[in-house]
Amino acid sequence: MLTGSFRLFPKHDLPVLVINIVIPRSVISNISGLFQVIRIVMKYPFDLATVLNRIAQTMAVYPRAAMFELYERGYTSLFEQLIACIISIRTLDETTIPVAEQLFSLARTPDTIAKLAPAHLERIISRSTFAEQKSHTILTIARIAEERYHGKLPDDFAQLTALRGVGPKCANLALGIVSGKAAISVDVHVHRVVNRWGLVHTRQPEQTLIQLEQIIPENRWIDINRLLMPFGKHICTGRLPQCSVCPVLEYCRQVGVTEHR
Repeated sequence: MLTGSFRLFPKHDLPVLVINIVIPRSVISNISGLFQVIRIVMKYPFDLATVLNRIAQTMAVYPRAAMFELYERGYTSLFEQLIACIISIRTLDETTIPVAEQLFSLARTPDTIAKLAPAHLERIISRSTFAEQKSHTILTIARIAEERYHGKLPDDFAQLTALRGVGPKCANLALGIVSGKAAISVDVHVHRVVNRWGLVHTRQPEQTLIQLEQIIPENRWIDINRLLMPFGKHICTGRLPQCSVCPVLEYCRQVGVTEHR
Protein backbone atom coordinates (compact mmCIF):
# COMPACT_ATOMS: atom_id res chain seq x y z
CA MET A 1 0.00 0.00 0.00
CA LEU A 2 1.25 3.52 -0.83
CA THR A 3 0.14 6.60 1.06
CA GLY A 4 1.32 10.14 0.53
CA SER A 5 1.08 13.71 1.71
CA PHE A 6 2.43 17.07 0.56
CA ARG A 7 4.72 19.34 2.53
CA LEU A 8 6.59 22.48 1.53
CA PHE A 9 10.33 23.00 1.69
CA PRO A 10 10.78 26.62 2.86
CA LYS A 11 13.88 27.15 0.72
CA HIS A 12 12.25 26.06 -2.53
CA ASP A 13 8.55 26.67 -1.76
CA LEU A 14 7.71 23.64 -3.89
CA PRO A 15 5.53 20.66 -2.93
CA VAL A 16 7.27 17.36 -2.37
CA LEU A 17 5.40 14.10 -2.07
CA VAL A 18 6.33 12.25 1.10
CA ILE A 19 5.57 8.55 0.71
CA ASN A 20 4.86 5.98 3.39
CA ILE A 21 5.14 2.42 2.10
CA VAL A 22 3.60 -0.76 3.45
CA ILE A 23 5.03 -3.71 1.50
CA PRO A 24 2.85 -6.82 1.22
CA ARG A 25 4.76 -10.08 1.23
CA SER A 26 3.48 -10.78 -2.27
CA VAL A 27 5.55 -7.94 -3.72
CA ILE A 28 8.73 -8.27 -1.69
CA SER A 29 10.15 -10.55 -4.36
CA ASN A 30 9.57 -7.91 -7.02
CA ILE A 31 12.02 -5.30 -5.76
CA SER A 32 12.73 -3.73 -9.17
CA GLY A 33 9.01 -3.16 -9.73
CA LEU A 34 8.69 -1.52 -6.33
CA PHE A 35 11.51 0.91 -7.06
CA GLN A 36 9.85 1.81 -10.34
CA VAL A 37 6.66 2.73 -8.48
CA ILE A 38 8.64 4.88 -6.06
CA ARG A 39 10.31 6.74 -8.93
CA ILE A 40 6.98 7.54 -10.54
CA VAL A 41 5.40 9.07 -7.45
CA MET A 42 8.39 10.67 -5.73
CA LYS A 43 8.91 14.39 -6.40
CA TYR A 44 11.83 16.59 -5.44
CA PRO A 45 12.29 20.36 -5.32
CA PHE A 46 13.01 21.66 -8.83
CA ASP A 47 16.73 21.97 -9.56
CA LEU A 48 17.36 23.66 -12.92
CA ALA A 49 21.02 22.72 -13.24
CA THR A 50 20.35 19.04 -12.54
CA VAL A 51 17.34 18.99 -14.87
CA LEU A 52 19.19 20.57 -17.80
CA ASN A 53 22.29 18.44 -17.29
CA ARG A 54 20.25 15.23 -17.27
CA ILE A 55 18.32 16.28 -20.36
CA ALA A 56 21.59 17.14 -22.13
CA GLN A 57 22.91 13.63 -21.47
CA THR A 58 19.69 12.02 -22.66
CA MET A 59 19.30 14.14 -25.80
CA ALA A 60 22.89 13.56 -26.94
CA VAL A 61 21.71 10.58 -28.99
CA TYR A 62 18.81 12.45 -30.61
CA PRO A 63 18.96 14.81 -33.60
CA ARG A 64 19.59 18.46 -32.83
CA ALA A 65 16.80 21.00 -33.22
CA ALA A 66 16.72 22.27 -36.81
CA MET A 67 18.28 25.68 -36.25
CA PHE A 68 21.16 24.28 -34.23
CA GLU A 69 21.74 21.56 -36.81
CA LEU A 70 21.80 24.09 -39.65
CA TYR A 71 24.30 26.20 -37.74
CA GLU A 72 26.57 23.17 -37.35
CA ARG A 73 26.30 22.62 -41.11
CA GLY A 74 27.70 26.06 -41.79
CA TYR A 75 24.64 28.28 -42.03
CA THR A 76 25.91 30.68 -39.43
CA SER A 77 24.80 34.15 -40.52
CA LEU A 78 21.96 35.92 -38.75
CA PHE A 79 20.14 36.23 -42.07
CA GLU A 80 20.38 32.49 -42.81
CA GLN A 81 19.21 31.56 -39.32
CA LEU A 82 16.29 33.97 -39.46
CA ILE A 83 15.17 32.74 -42.88
CA ALA A 84 15.49 29.11 -41.77
CA CYS A 85 13.39 29.91 -38.70
CA ILE A 86 10.68 31.40 -40.91
CA ILE A 87 10.69 28.18 -42.93
CA SER A 88 10.47 26.12 -39.72
CA ILE A 89 7.22 27.68 -38.49
CA ARG A 90 4.60 24.91 -38.14
CA THR A 91 6.99 22.62 -40.03
CA LEU A 92 8.80 19.51 -38.79
CA ASP A 93 12.58 19.62 -38.41
CA GLU A 94 12.83 16.72 -40.84
CA THR A 95 11.33 19.01 -43.49
CA THR A 96 12.86 22.32 -42.38
CA ILE A 97 16.47 21.22 -42.74
CA PRO A 98 16.36 19.92 -46.34
CA VAL A 99 14.10 22.77 -47.47
CA ALA A 100 16.42 25.39 -45.98
CA GLU A 101 19.45 23.70 -47.51
CA GLN A 102 17.76 23.54 -50.89
CA LEU A 103 17.05 27.28 -50.75
CA PHE A 104 20.54 28.15 -49.58
CA SER A 105 22.10 26.03 -52.32
CA LEU A 106 20.46 28.42 -54.79
CA ALA A 107 20.59 31.65 -52.81
CA ARG A 108 21.76 32.32 -49.26
CA THR A 109 22.36 36.08 -49.05
CA PRO A 110 19.87 38.96 -49.02
CA ASP A 111 20.79 40.15 -52.50
CA THR A 112 20.51 36.72 -54.13
CA ILE A 113 17.25 35.80 -52.41
CA ALA A 114 15.74 39.19 -53.17
CA LYS A 115 16.23 38.47 -56.86
CA LEU A 116 14.10 35.33 -56.77
CA ALA A 117 10.62 35.53 -58.24
CA PRO A 118 7.91 34.94 -55.60
CA ALA A 119 6.52 31.92 -57.45
CA HIS A 120 10.00 30.40 -57.77
CA LEU A 121 10.73 30.87 -54.07
CA GLU A 122 7.36 29.40 -53.17
CA ARG A 123 8.16 26.27 -55.20
CA ILE A 124 11.54 25.91 -53.48
CA ILE A 125 9.99 25.95 -50.00
CA SER A 126 6.73 24.25 -51.00
CA ARG A 127 7.26 21.35 -48.58
CA SER A 128 7.00 23.71 -45.61
CA THR A 129 3.61 24.87 -44.39
CA PHE A 130 2.17 28.20 -45.57
CA ALA A 131 4.77 28.34 -48.34
CA GLU A 132 3.12 31.19 -50.20
CA GLN A 133 2.92 33.42 -47.15
CA LYS A 134 6.46 32.50 -46.09
CA SER A 135 7.85 33.28 -49.55
CA HIS A 136 6.54 36.84 -49.35
CA THR A 137 7.90 37.22 -45.80
CA ILE A 138 11.33 35.94 -46.83
CA LEU A 139 11.48 38.23 -49.86
CA THR A 140 10.51 41.24 -47.74
CA ILE A 141 13.19 40.45 -45.16
CA ALA A 142 15.80 39.98 -47.88
CA ARG A 143 14.96 43.28 -49.55
CA ILE A 144 14.99 45.22 -46.30
CA ALA A 145 18.26 43.59 -45.27
CA GLU A 146 19.82 44.59 -48.58
CA GLU A 147 18.38 48.07 -48.92
CA ARG A 148 18.31 49.25 -45.30
CA TYR A 149 21.13 47.30 -43.69
CA HIS A 150 23.52 46.83 -46.64
CA GLY A 151 23.09 43.06 -46.62
CA LYS A 152 23.73 42.46 -42.92
CA LEU A 153 20.84 42.27 -40.47
CA PRO A 154 21.37 44.01 -37.11
CA ASP A 155 21.76 41.74 -34.10
CA ASP A 156 19.07 43.62 -32.25
CA PHE A 157 15.80 42.12 -30.99
CA ALA A 158 13.69 45.24 -31.50
CA GLN A 159 14.89 45.77 -35.06
CA LEU A 160 14.41 42.13 -36.00
CA THR A 161 10.90 41.91 -34.59
CA ALA A 162 10.05 45.11 -36.46
CA LEU A 163 10.41 43.08 -39.66
CA ARG A 164 7.10 41.80 -40.94
CA GLY A 165 6.59 38.14 -40.08
CA VAL A 166 9.39 37.97 -37.48
CA GLY A 167 8.15 37.24 -33.98
CA PRO A 168 9.95 36.89 -30.64
CA LYS A 169 10.53 33.16 -31.17
CA CYS A 170 12.54 33.51 -34.39
CA ALA A 171 14.30 36.71 -33.33
CA ASN A 172 15.48 35.25 -30.04
CA LEU A 173 16.45 31.91 -31.52
CA ALA A 174 18.52 33.45 -34.31
CA LEU A 175 20.19 35.92 -31.94
CA GLY A 176 20.95 33.24 -29.37
CA ILE A 177 22.49 30.84 -31.87
CA VAL A 178 24.42 33.31 -34.02
CA SER A 179 25.32 36.18 -31.72
CA GLY A 180 25.59 34.30 -28.45
CA LYS A 181 23.20 36.79 -26.90
CA ALA A 182 21.17 35.70 -23.92
CA ALA A 183 17.80 34.91 -25.45
CA ILE A 184 14.99 32.44 -24.86
CA SER A 185 12.91 31.19 -27.74
CA VAL A 186 9.60 29.60 -26.76
CA ASP A 187 8.01 27.25 -29.28
CA VAL A 188 5.19 24.79 -28.61
CA HIS A 189 7.62 22.24 -27.15
CA VAL A 190 9.28 24.62 -24.68
CA HIS A 191 5.89 26.03 -23.70
CA ARG A 192 4.46 22.58 -23.04
CA VAL A 193 7.48 21.21 -21.16
CA VAL A 194 7.94 24.04 -18.66
CA ASN A 195 4.20 24.17 -17.94
CA ARG A 196 4.13 20.41 -17.46
CA TRP A 197 7.04 20.70 -15.05
CA GLY A 198 5.01 23.23 -13.06
CA LEU A 199 7.80 25.75 -13.51
CA VAL A 200 5.37 28.26 -15.02
CA HIS A 201 1.61 28.42 -15.36
CA THR A 202 0.81 30.16 -18.63
CA ARG A 203 -1.58 29.84 -21.56
CA GLN A 204 0.47 31.38 -24.37
CA PRO A 205 4.15 31.06 -25.41
CA GLU A 206 4.52 34.84 -25.13
CA GLN A 207 3.55 34.65 -21.46
CA THR A 208 5.91 31.73 -20.97
CA LEU A 209 8.79 33.75 -22.43
CA ILE A 210 8.23 36.59 -19.96
CA GLN A 211 8.12 34.26 -16.96
CA LEU A 212 11.14 32.22 -18.03
CA GLU A 213 13.22 35.37 -18.44
CA GLN A 214 12.41 36.19 -14.82
CA ILE A 215 13.33 32.83 -13.29
CA ILE A 216 16.02 31.29 -15.53
CA PRO A 217 19.60 32.60 -15.20
CA GLU A 218 20.70 34.32 -18.41
CA ASN A 219 23.65 31.99 -18.90
CA ARG A 220 21.19 29.08 -19.32
CA TRP A 221 18.75 30.80 -21.69
CA ILE A 222 20.21 29.32 -24.86
CA ASP A 223 20.09 25.85 -23.23
CA ILE A 224 16.32 26.18 -22.92
CA ASN A 225 16.12 26.33 -26.72
CA ARG A 226 18.88 23.83 -27.45
CA LEU A 227 17.60 21.14 -25.09
CA LEU A 228 13.87 21.54 -24.56
CA MET A 229 12.90 21.72 -28.23
CA PRO A 230 14.14 18.17 -29.01
CA PHE A 231 13.21 16.97 -25.52
CA GLY A 232 9.63 18.07 -26.08
CA LYS A 233 9.57 16.55 -29.53
CA HIS A 234 10.97 13.11 -28.67
CA ILE A 235 10.25 12.45 -24.96
CA CYS A 236 7.95 15.01 -23.33
CA THR A 237 5.51 14.81 -26.22
CA GLY A 238 2.12 16.46 -26.46
CA ARG A 239 0.17 13.21 -26.40
CA LEU A 240 1.26 10.27 -24.26
CA PRO A 241 4.59 11.64 -23.01
CA GLN A 242 7.24 9.01 -22.37
CA CYS A 243 7.34 9.47 -18.61
CA SER A 244 8.73 5.95 -18.16
CA VAL A 245 12.05 6.98 -19.73
CA CYS A 246 12.09 10.63 -18.65
CA PRO A 247 15.42 11.53 -17.00
CA VAL A 248 13.82 14.26 -14.86
CA LEU A 249 10.55 12.63 -13.82
CA GLU A 250 11.16 13.16 -10.12
CA TYR A 251 11.40 16.93 -10.73
CA CYS A 252 8.32 17.13 -12.97
CA ARG A 253 4.89 17.89 -11.50
CA GLN A 254 3.30 16.27 -14.60
CA VAL A 255 0.72 19.04 -14.79
CA GLY A 256 -2.12 18.00 -17.06
CA VAL A 257 -0.75 14.51 -17.69
CA THR A 258 -3.51 11.93 -17.44
CA GLU A 259 -1.95 9.20 -19.58
CA HIS A 260 1.64 8.47 -20.48
CA ARG A 261 3.92 5.80 -21.85
